[in-house]
Amino acid sequence: QVQLVESGGGLVPAGGSLRLSCVASVASGNIFRIDTMAWERQAPGKERELVAAITSRGTPTYADSVKGRFTISRANAKNTIYLQMDNLKSDDTAVYYCQADSIITTATMMGRPYWGRGTQVTVSS
Repeated sequence: QVQLVESGGGLVPAGGSLRLSCVASVASGNIFRIDTMAWERQAPGKERELVAAITSRGTPTYADSVKGRFTISRANAKNTIYLQMDNLKSDDTAVYYCQADSIITTATMMGRPYWGRGTQVTVSS
């Protein structure tokens, strides 16, 4: 069973910074490969939206609303991705979810997508 666990959320004033982390782990066997990973967010009353994604080779993409303020990165050896969020705005308040397009484990050698349970980010104005 693969798990994605997010951390780093919290309450921060507008203009502040937070760094989110997401670690992929597996209960049995090892992780063989992880393809593109991403951060999504969902604000109250709104649909979930893609914030940033990063390929296995490290190529990032960003939503227009966060370009220039957020930076996504990954450490493949640690099965971890990060989201550095700077100059936070009240509109960034949301639950942030980690997502992986496909994780293949040595136990199954079959890939499927996974999502974490989310971490709350609240930006006070």
